[in-house]
Amino acid sequence: MPVDLGELLVEHQKLTEADLQRAQRVRDSTGEALDTLLVKLGLVSERDLAEAVAARLNLALLKPGDYPETPVTNSGVSSRFLKESRAIPLFEEEQGLAVAMANPTDHYVLSALQLATGKPILPRVGIPSELEVAFERLYGSGRSAMGQIVDAIGLADDLTDEEQIQHLKDLASEAPVIRLVNLMIARAVESRASDIHIEPFENRLKVRYRVDGVLREVESPPSRLSAAVISRIKIMAKLNIAERRLPQDGRIQLRAQGKEIDLRVSTVPTLWGESVVMRILDKASVVLDFAVLGFSPRTLKRFLDILHMPHGIIVVTGPTGSGKTTTLYTALQTLNTPERKILTVEDPVEYQLEGINQIQVKPQINLTFANALRSIVRQDPDVIMIGEMRDLETAGIAVQSALTGHLVLSTLHTNDAAGSITRLLDMGVEDYLLTSTINGILAQRLVRLLCTRCRQPYQALPELCEEMRLHRFSASRDITLHKAVGCEYCGGSGYRGRAAIIEFLIVTDPLRRLVLKHADATQLQAEAQKEGMDTMYEDGLRKAVAGLTTIEEVLRVTTQQEQEA
Repeated sequence: MPVDLGELLVEHQKLTEADLQRAQRVRDSTGEALDTLLVKLGLVSERDLAEAVAARLNLALLKPGDYPETPVTNSGVSSRFLKESRAIPLFEEEQGLAVAMANPTDHYVLSALQLATGKPILPRVGIPSELEVAFERLYGSGRSAMGQIVDAIGLADDLTDEEQIQHLKDLASEAPVIRLVNLMIARAVESRASDIHIEPFENRLKVRYRVDGVLREVESPPSRLSAAVISRIKIMAKLNIAERRLPQDGRIQLRAQGKEIDLRVSTVPTLWGESVVMRILDKASVVLDFAVLGFSPRTLKRFLDILHMPHGIIVVTGPTGSGKTTTLYTALQTLNTPERKILTVEDPVEYQLEGINQIQVKPQINLTFANALRSIVRQDPDVIMIGEMRDLETAGIAVQSALTGHLVLSTLHTNDAAGSITRLLDMGVEDYLLTSTINGILAQRLVRLLCTRCRQPYQALPELCEEMRLHRFSASRDITLHKAVGCEYCGGSGYRGRAAIIEFLIVTDPLRRLVLKHADATQLQAEAQKEGMDTMYEDGLRKAVAGLTTIEEVLRVTTQQEQEA
């Protein structure tokens, strides 16, 4: 391993100086290799490390498809030596034998391979987990990394309840179970998953990752390990492992793949055991940039004009998991200047923002949205963010805060922008107060973005263009759309990443008059469109014509009424 690999990782901002020093101290006391320690401590990902080695030595970094289908050569080299050395012969060529290696600067392994094969060795850089999978396929039993860990775990039968709980505690603290749970979390982070679902059924334990908003089933441990895996997660989240009849909530903070990861853990009892969902909050992956979130230049200008008004309410609405909180955080970041005092009340605080005072709601000690809001108004804030307007009391305080000169940002759960006004009226907020305080309502959904490496263009049928009126979004007579294909980069889905499709309703005088007449949401939406609002459906079609997503994806996340509007 190059002496300066740690410095190289620091230079490429894959590792901090403090973390490097910490790993070096552990290396000095244990004698373990620094590259292995950096990954084991979660300070860098295997991929980051392999990329740094490949760049430093000017060697090729292998992809999973680069490994051979059958073993290349066994002459004089035992599979045991290859496993211990983390090396796999790839192919022979005139210059010598190409070998995948986790550590291509290990001179002992290079010399031993050259001596055994009688050929010059041409090293290539392999990612250790991919090397392990390839080795098991070529030389082992074909067992995956998870399968090998499972083989090392034993369970005891015929124990009393109390003994079973103690046995589970002991088992959940043993290395194989710890490695198994860590592997599940690391794979989820590597897959860019937002949630991990662990669901026990009669004959199997199902593990699914939510990637880009869609659940995807992955390799699962056998059902006999359900209790051990769930107990390990509950211990990590500081939950009561003896309590299996009631739902519990907790939090895990750890380093995985070189990132600071926050996991919100929820357990609920089901017919065959406890179901666990872990929401992954990856602080490093959150980009607080309106353009990246999916705002078109026109919508962004309209939104920023309203955001910079000195007082009033801006509501962001949409279903759970539609990116409302990220949009609000981006808006707060825009407003976050030394001249403004910003206070938030959230349940929970998902990401910590520098320079913003964030309050976590705690209902168990009666610190509710309403109680926290009453107190923070006396803290002389300029901007208040309310995690959600759940009831009349919270909505009433938000309205009063806006009337007394504060800018209030909040969320609601409604299907579209116009529906938020009728929802607040239904809650009991007076119509004259609504028209005096609400400046704008932003509704959004998330659509998956096409993978730029494998998307395939095709000519849209004239009938489709006519039916959806796609010519509104393109100057060209022939409209090109794209289809999702699937490749290694996007995990075979054809999509990678998500962006919002957005509609932004500005409350103007004609809309205020309609609100005072208690017009329904359809009339409000028609008036907003007349004044220049693009609906989420139209914004989605514009993104599809631009080649960012597919028509199918837009239809998946918008309702029939929105499509007909």
